Amino acid sequence: MMLQSKQTHNQFFALTIFLLYWNQVPVTAKPLDQEIAFDYREGSEKGPEHWGELKQEWAACKDGRSQSPIGLDESRATKVIQSSRDLTVSYKPSDATLKNEGHYIALEWEGDAGSIQIDDSDYFLKRCHWHTPSEHTVNGARYDLELHMVHQSADQNNIAVVAFLYEVGQPNAFLSKINQDISFVTSTKEKKLGVIDPREIKWDSSRFYRYMGSLTTPPCTEGVIWTVNEKVDIVSREQLDLLKEAVYDYAAANARPLQRDEGRDIKLYGPSSSLSDLNAELPHRGRLNSAAIPRE
Repeated sequence: MMLQSKQTHNQFFALTIFLLYWNQVPVTAKPLDQEIAFDYREGSEKGPEHWGELKQEWAACKDGRSQSPIGLDESRATKVIQSSRDLTVSYKPSDATLKNEGHYIALEWEGDAGSIQIDDSDYFLKRCHWHTPSEHTVNGARYDLELHMVHQSADQNNIAVVAFLYEVGQPNAFLSKINQDISFVTSTKEKKLGVIDPREIKWDSSRFYRYMGSLTTPPCTEGVIWTVNEKVDIVSREQLDLLKEAVYDYAAANARPLQRDEGRDIKLYGPSSSLSDLNAELPHRGRLNSAAIPRE
């Protein structure tokens, strides 16, 4: 009888230790009541090389001729002096919700969060999301993180995306404001954040690349105007890991491989004050063609 009691006590003790240990194991993100439609794993039947085969409406992922991301290289970009028509930013605070989309973490603005203007056309800010590592490369370099700010025209027929690149360093000020919220959506679908000011996502450089491409996730819709900020910002290792841990396991590395540029026209815009700087660059970077400079 005493032997049986001792065995029962030992089993209870072992179970208690297991539960205590289990509760300390970090939670990894798992699918939240939704089927995994595509993933980023190399060799997977739902990986990037097969996206265009998974659904008929995703055919552009395989057959498109203007897909994103691509490698951006200053040596083959046309240098253009920027005018106000090329890019004007008019953001404003608005209510926002943080969402775990499974393949990335997204911040979605509700109502009017402002817009950008490109060639006299307005594109209204809808959401932003993060990819690790960066999807675009610049002069052959891939960075630790890429942020996409997604805009739509008023009729919702046209899309413009502004991208920012980050490397590991000090904490990013904007992400620091929502670190705890990102942790929260690791195990739930979304969280309302109240008013978020998109102007707090700093634009540290007026030099940017511009080309026509596509969405980098299915359905890979083409006709997207891409603006990729040239200057690289910083993000801490802890913030980077947090974004990776929050998404589903298959999307911890959620960057689509580089696509063929198919000879597309790529421009590098800069302010008029940098004209002499650009012309003084190394010979392989080319010289500005003043005849191609747009006039206001």
